[in-house]
Amino acid sequence: MRGLNLDHLHAFADVAELGSFSAAAERLGLTQPAVSLRIRQLERRLGVRLLERTGRRSSPTAAGLVLLDHVRRIDAAVTGALDAVAEQASGVAGRVRLGTGATVCTYLLPPLLRALKSRFPSLEIVVATGNTAEILRLLEENSLDVAFATLPIPGSGFAVTPVMDDEFMAIFPPDQPPPTGDVTAEVLAGRPVVLYEPGANTRRIVDDWAARRDLTLRPIMQLGSVEAIKEIVAAGLGCGVLPGLAVRADRTGPGLIVRPLSPALVRKLAIVLRHDKPLSRGLRAVVDALRGLPEA
Repeated sequence: MRGLNLDHLHAFADVAELGSFSAAAERLGLTQPAVSLRIRQLERRLGVRLLERTGRRSSPTAAGLVLLDHVRRIDAAVTGALDAVAEQASGVAGRVRLGTGATVCTYLLPPLLRALKSRFPSLEIVVATGNTAEILRLLEENSLDVAFATLPIPGSGFAVTPVMDDEFMAIFPPDQPPPTGDVTAEVLAGRPVVLYEPGANTRRIVDDWAARRDLTLRPIMQLGSVEAIKEIVAAGLGCGVLPGLAVRADRTGPGLIVRPLSPALVRKLAIVLRHDKPLSRGLRAVVDALRGLPEA
């Protein structure tokens, strides 16, 4: 480690992640020449080329890929050391980066975050939202400390703790009564339906549910916002399928009719950590709060 500069490692990791010296410079608050100098000094220190230009992108070489994996571990170790020192000075403190989906962030996390802030004023919690694949990628890169995501979780590098079930519901506009019987895939396949956009676990779960009946739901709209789906349904343009978290009695919006699906469709939400992630006091406090969500 003698003579190895952490700032140089971070500059290399940012260029490798973003594929651009200028983008890395913007993230680091430096000039592009300053980032280039750090990379050159690091390559000179290690005696190997770390980056190569492919088209307009800068990509890590084979040696760069090896170093990138170690940079993530070094970053995790340094973060753990700083957190440990901060804990000795002020109890539960530091920064925890939590990744989750937009629905969980909107409808489930606010009371939890408020309670944590009240108990631990020195603890900073930064929340990032995205689909499960994106959140897991950031977790793997150690850009996030913990995720609260929908099962299944691919890959063997994660420790996964299931926490709670969230049952999907069908929603109907107030002026178009739902069917008198069960709300099945056959019923929804025969109606205009508004669904979440493709690419997210939420949409995949609904599509798989219909596929088990050899059916494909053909949405008239595909939206990235739960609230937008509720507004479209409320306007009478179709029915929808949403996680139960978003359509509790106090969250349905004006006049929406909520009905369970048949057969029931349930997603499982879980805490996800890297296997090698050290649990600081702050991170442990967040994890414990997430584990307590069903009781809350």
